[in-house]
This record gives sequence, structure tokens and C-alpha cells, in this order.
Amino acid sequence: MGKIVIAIDGYSGCGKSSTAKAVAKDLGYTYIDSGAMYRAVTLHFLNNFVTLTNPHEIEKALKSLEITFHLNPETGKQETYLNGLNVEREIRKMNISSKVSEVAAIKDVRKELVAQQQRLGKNKAVVMDGRDIGSVVFPNAELKVFMSADLLTRAERRQQELLEKGDIVDLEEIKNNLSERDRIDSSRKESPLIKVSDAIEIDTSNLTFDEQVAQIVNKAKQIIEKEKSYAGNHR
Repeated sequence: MGKIVIAIDGYSGCGKSSTAKAVAKDLGYTYIDSGAMYRAVTLHFLNNFVTLTNPHEIEKALKSLEITFHLNPETGKQETYLNGLNVEREIRKMNISSKVSEVAAIKDVRKELVAQQQRLGKNKAVVMDGRDIGSVVFPNAELKVFMSADLLTRAERRQQELLEKGDIVDLEEIKNNLSERDRIDSSRKESPLIKVSDAIEIDTSNLTFDEQVAQIVNKAKQIIEKEKSYAGNHR
């Protein structure tokens, strides 16, 4: 006992992935990067010239899709592999960012990846971030978090992230990209981005990275202790 599922949802550029990774590391949990999975599908579709309005092409491409995560022993970081190839750097580029929300809105894509994500989390002790983790993937997660931040803060963070990888992108272009992704993610028919009623909201605009991680870790530990106590009293 004492193992829970932590579902972190929120807007692009709120620091969901980096926060989720840190929370998982602190708790000794497995981190599942759902955003990387959708980015990998987007790259796969672009590489195979898939027409996003053609169900046959989409179905065919999904059948030849395998996404795995492997730890890089040199950096200690988890990296994304698409059909056996390391695509971690490629899936973070702006050409993927500009298409990923459109790909993620496709029903068959979401169905395939949600099934994969649920299999990964069936034994609990996982942290997963995305857009529909608390609402669709793990609706029974013991801890649900919704992260937000103002648009400028998110754009500046994303610009810095890209700069660290050697990619120079205009701040206005990033703001427009994030704003458009917000619109698509929140209004799409399939699993839209929403804050579920039992999620705790964390606005990261004025929080340091360590502060936002600590808030989630502390809440998780409270729930884990409560679960342990409940189990102990019902033996």
C-alpha cells in the first residue's frame, strides 16, 4: 500500500513536465511523459507524410508506431524513442510544437495513446502529465493537479528552454504558438483540456520551480500517509 497515481494537467509552458519529473524523482515514482508521446506521434506522422484528415492513413501509421522511454545513463534523464530511435531532441523543436495539438485532437490517436498510458500506470506509483490525465487517462487518480501560469511567463520559460538547446525563437512566435495550442487543447471535441472538480490548482506564475515541486510532493505525501493509515485500520 501507499502507492498512488499523480495526474498533472495544465496549459503548455507551465512547467508540467519538469515538475512531474522532479516529483517522481523525489517520491521514487515512475514518470510518464504523455506530451512526449503525442510529440512522437506528430513526428511519426510528419515523417510518413500522413494527411491528418485521412482516417486510413492515420490508422496505418498508428499500426507502425512504437513509443518507449529509456534512461540516458550519462545524463540520468529519461528520453523518448520512436520505433527504436532516440527522438528526444527532435520532438522538442518548434515544427513539432506547431502541429502537436492538431495531432492530439484526433480521436484514434488519443484512443491509442490513452490505452498505452493506462497500461503504464496500472501498478500505480506513477506521475503523468498532460492535458487529459485527470479527466480521461486516470480519472480515479488519488492526486490530481491543474497547473497554470500567465501567457508571458510561459512564453519566456519556453524561449529559455529552447535557447538552452541552441534554438533561437522569437518571443512573439512562442506566445502565438502557446495561445493557439491553448485554444485547440481547450476547445477540441476529444478529451479537451479541463480542470476537473477534484484537482488542486497551482498557478506557477510567481512560484520558483522548487516551490511548485514542494507543493505537489507535500500533498502527495499527505495522501500516501492517509492511504497507509486507512489500510492499517482495515486489516
